[in-house]
Amino acid sequence: MGKAGKALKRVLETYNISQNRLAVTMGLNRSTVYQWFNEITDPSAESVTQIIAALEQLNEAAAKEFVLLYLGRIAQPEPEQPED
Repeated sequence: MGKAGKALKRVLETYNISQNRLAVTMGLNRSTVYQWFNEITDPSAESVTQIIAALEQLNEAAAKEFVLLYLGRIAQPEPEQPED
């Protein structure tokens, strides 16, 4: 399976966040998080954004690390270009 499950597993273990706690924060069944965590299924793009939002509520550093592991970089907004 994909990169999201690996990133999620590492972050939850590193920051001592249980699968159940993430599931409750996201309003999901624990089995869904279990499937991502164990790379049985991949989260959808929409679910990835929900994972990030839930991790931000639980531990901001965990959310940043998830984004870094998943995307390979920290997402930064594009700087605005001055108009000519």
